[in-house]
Amino acid sequence: MSDSLKKYGRLMQVILAPYISEKGTFIAEAHNQTIFRVARNATKDEIKAAIELIWKDQEIIVEKVQTMNVKGKKKRFGRYLGSRSSWKKAIVSVKEGQELSFTNLPSVGAK
Repeated sequence: MSDSLKKYGRLMQVILAPYISEKGTFIAEAHNQTIFRVARNATKDEIKAAIELIWKDQEIIVEKVQTMNVKGKKKRFGRYLGSRSSWKKAIVSVKEGQELSFTNLPSVGAK
């Protein structure tokens, strides 16, 4: 397998899902940023490249990526004590005047 194909496959596994919340909606409107749930071992450079790859038809340019690790909450399941999984969150800033559109995403992996 070539290095570029491995890199492409890795980038398609970095972004797990958009993270929709009240705070995230406020950030999106006020600061032109979007929040994503990403792989726990993803780097900022990989997140930036993955966003630009997924939205390459819209020619999105990522200006800044901020990441944080969210610790899983302790939860009680009946009489057993457990915990939810920890995860990583990325706040992605795109260039002024651009917007990430989730309505018509291209099928990047399909040929």
